[in-house]
Amino acid sequence: MWEWIILAIVVLIVLIVWGLYNALVRLKNQVKNSWSQIDVQLKRRNDLIPNLIETVKGYAKHEKGTFEKVTEARSVMMKAGSVESKAEASNMLSDTLKSLFAVAENYPDLKANQNFLQLQEELAGTENKIAYSRQHYNDMVMVFNTKIELFPNNVFANMLNFKQEEYFKTPEAEKKVPKVSF
Repeated sequence: MWEWIILAIVVLIVLIVWGLYNALVRLKNQVKNSWSQIDVQLKRRNDLIPNLIETVKGYAKHEKGTFEKVTEARSVMMKAGSVESKAEASNMLSDTLKSLFAVAENYPDLKANQNFLQLQEELAGTENKIAYSRQHYNDMVMVFNTKIELFPNNVFANMLNFKQEEYFKTPEAEKKVPKVSF
């Protein structure tokens, strides 16, 4: 009789650990997928930038400094490896793109150019997709991290070597409220 009770308890524990392990693997893969969706959008933005720069260069030959900053920011973005470094590089690139669009405001012919308008629209759409992908990634990280912190999951997660994932964070400099004056 006791053998059957012990056997039932062992089987129950094995089933619980098995289910927990599969759930953690599933969540970890969802976190990785969410991160790769950010990467896809960042790559798309990086691919669009040279076309945008060439279009603007044709109109604004004397704005060399702005083009160099955008090119440099794009290069830093492509070399970034960790979540934190990609977040910083992505924010730096977004800032330089804002200055590029400010330069474009000085050229009425450029603002009306169909190629420029199409590229600007594609970049704006990509920026929205990046923002959504960041949010989705952080949501998945929260679900995963919560799962491995809850008891009894935390005991098994530590035994199975699951570690918390890093959130995609905005650097402190980007959190400041912009000053608007008229």
